[in-house]
Amino acid sequence: MDIIEKRVQAFVRVKPTADFAQDMIKFGQDNKSIDIYLKKDAKQGVVNNRQTEWCFRLDGVLHNASQDLAYETIAAKLVSEALNGYNGTIMCYGQTGAGKTYTMTGTSTDYRHRGIIPRAIQQVLKAAAHCIDRFVTIRVSYLEIYNETLCDLLATVASGGSGDVPLAVVDCPGGVYVKGLSVHTVNREEDALNLLFEGETNRVIAEHTLNKNSSRSHCIFTIYIECNFRVLSDVKCINSKINLIDLAGSERLSKTGSEGQVLKEATYINKSLSFLEQIVIALSDPRRDHIPFRQSKLTHVLKDSLGGNCNTVLVANICGEAVHVDETLSSLRFATRMKWITTEPVVNETCDTWWMVKTLEKEISYLKRELAMHDSLVNRSLVTYDPLTEIQIADIKSQVLKYLEGSIDEIDIVNMRQVQEVFRQFKQLVSQQEQEVEARLRSKYALIDKNDFAAIAAAQKAGLVDVDGHVVGDIDGQDLGTGSAHFSSKHGGKKMKLKKSKDQGRKEGIGASSSGKDMDVFLQSKTQVITSTKDLDVKEGARSQDAANIDTQPSKLASLRDSQQLSSPPSKAVAFEQFKKECGSEINRIFKENKSILLARRKRSTAVAQRLNLMKQEMEGIKEALGAQRQERWQQGEYVDETGQIIIDEEEFLLIMKLKDLKKEYRSDYAELQDLKAEIQYCQQLVDQCRNKLVSEFEIWYNESFLIPKDVQDTLKPGGNIRPGMIPINRVLCLEQDVQDGFEQMQEATLPACPDSLSFYNAKMRAEQKHTYTRAMGSLEQMRRKPGLITATMRSKAAASLR
Repeated sequence: MDIIEKRVQAFVRVKPTADFAQDMIKFGQDNKSIDIYLKKDAKQGVVNNRQTEWCFRLDGVLHNASQDLAYETIAAKLVSEALNGYNGTIMCYGQTGAGKTYTMTGTSTDYRHRGIIPRAIQQVLKAAAHCIDRFVTIRVSYLEIYNETLCDLLATVASGGSGDVPLAVVDCPGGVYVKGLSVHTVNREEDALNLLFEGETNRVIAEHTLNKNSSRSHCIFTIYIECNFRVLSDVKCINSKINLIDLAGSERLSKTGSEGQVLKEATYINKSLSFLEQIVIALSDPRRDHIPFRQSKLTHVLKDSLGGNCNTVLVANICGEAVHVDETLSSLRFATRMKWITTEPVVNETCDTWWMVKTLEKEISYLKRELAMHDSLVNRSLVTYDPLTEIQIADIKSQVLKYLEGSIDEIDIVNMRQVQEVFRQFKQLVSQQEQEVEARLRSKYALIDKNDFAAIAAAQKAGLVDVDGHVVGDIDGQDLGTGSAHFSSKHGGKKMKLKKSKDQGRKEGIGASSSGKDMDVFLQSKTQVITSTKDLDVKEGARSQDAANIDTQPSKLASLRDSQQLSSPPSKAVAFEQFKKECGSEINRIFKENKSILLARRKRSTAVAQRLNLMKQEMEGIKEALGAQRQERWQQGEYVDETGQIIIDEEEFLLIMKLKDLKKEYRSDYAELQDLKAEIQYCQQLVDQCRNKLVSEFEIWYNESFLIPKDVQDTLKPGGNIRPGMIPINRVLCLEQDVQDGFEQMQEATLPACPDSLSFYNAKMRAEQKHTYTRAMGSLEQMRRKPGLITATMRSKAAASLR
């Protein structure tokens, strides 16, 4: 396997602030460089050789970037490569309060502001759900390094972990792993996010001058991906992992003012970050033979991520204020050094030992059966274990055909290879029959793909297919012989059936004993809707005739509507056409008039704009001609009269007058264009209002006519201010609806973001409920241990918090 070296990618994300030092920090036009400028200190004297300008070249600079853009720039490609077997690491580094946790985790209150970890979880689980050729298993873990101590943030979650086993970093041929760390299998995005939020509540945070919620530990959220291919012949397994690292911020004690426990935590944080920078310097030097990864727990855990089999991305979070320029320079220097580190990512392929064992067991079982058959048939010829020859295969095929025709009752079987060949011949014959049936159908029918919604809509519009997917078999009492078919938008959906008259069956020349089975098998395996090509024109004529007579038969429409309400409601497209001709005719007429006026104004506006462009081009040409003549006059010498005015020739005079007329006409047309734009905007508002009115009235009419049952309509107050169609149809028809289903539908309808945010908010709600329950139980425990009486008010408050 060819190993390709790749450099670590480094990005810079600037924290948005109102006091951004624009005179000190400059960004390149390509958003890949950042320059720092400092003013020279006059107190140092005239001779001052201190450097005041720095230029850092990185892979990208994110300034005022949204969380969506940050994820697409930093993590999207790395996560997609992890699904193909490459390990990945994303690390956020910077001073305290620079936005590392916001970049990595985001906020749990707003779906749009979620960070890299929730988005990576969503991308991985979505890709796993859409994988067809492989079975993907996703697992997660959450590790915290606090004061050089390894902590499992998910230890409180029930799992099949190692229990109270102390955590330790272990080196193995496959890489570095943490022994005793609990790993949880997840199948849904909501479960993974719930684990993430659970771990976030267990992190150690504290408050100091620069940050009210400062992380006091390094945290590593790891996503493990295991892909097993569904192909039986492939026994390989692909394993990869994504390390998402939120480093604690470096602190200057003179700025944070830390004391006590916070001071001790800051000492451990700065010490581990110093060791990390030493590792980066050593890795960037090709002459170094030994890399001291074991100096700290952080560097030991990141051994694979920093210089091994991994795609690594660093995000340097910086502050833009002038007071933090020293920390900004330190972070940028670290990011520049990281870019010099090279990694060697390769696809992590392993042979599935379980699959190999099963394959060998199957082979042994096959050989045992072969020998048993050989022993039982000692009175026959010797059993051959070699592959079948072409003559033997032809003989088996001949026997299979005779067996199907009824000429023979048994097929001679000598060994297991012949049994497999017999089944293969049966399979080939079935496939040939399917192809023959398909060819016959294609010669007589038009095939419409079920997933081609445009073709299905055209067939419904033409009256060939009804709303439920049945092919219309007769029009005006005449059987057109098209049969009926059931279609579904999903593959492997409902069973499709085709009914034909006996005459058509005889014309196709299909035997009664086998044609039905062949047709049924064929129609179950094909996701298509079948209609007769000879009946298209007949159906079109019948439909046009019905449309012509629809205004003269209102009683028939009413009866049709009643019958449809009793059986199944029509599609909204068909009902909408009916509504525009009946109750909504006046609104539809106004809508069409406004739309025609709008189209006329737009057409006029386009013509005026084109004329303005032509006039502008003509004026530009005249200006160029005048400029050329003035240049020529200046070279040849200008003529002046007695008063000192310049004398011009007749051609130049005509050009000047023409330019003046064009400017006047241009102003007039431009004013007309502005008026047309105002009229178009007003007409567009009228059209939108009419369209919304037409749609809302149609919804009310459709609910009244087809959806609400007759008994429910009778229970409504007649002659009141509330019409049946004005009641939300989900309130009328969901009397027997499950409460949980109704709650989920309400969430999908009322969530502030897209439906994909449902898992995010559900996980957040579960985490908050568990956190509230834990606090309430802790309060009750304190009440029990506290000496004295517990009042009824205290008990009621605790019980309310539990509810």
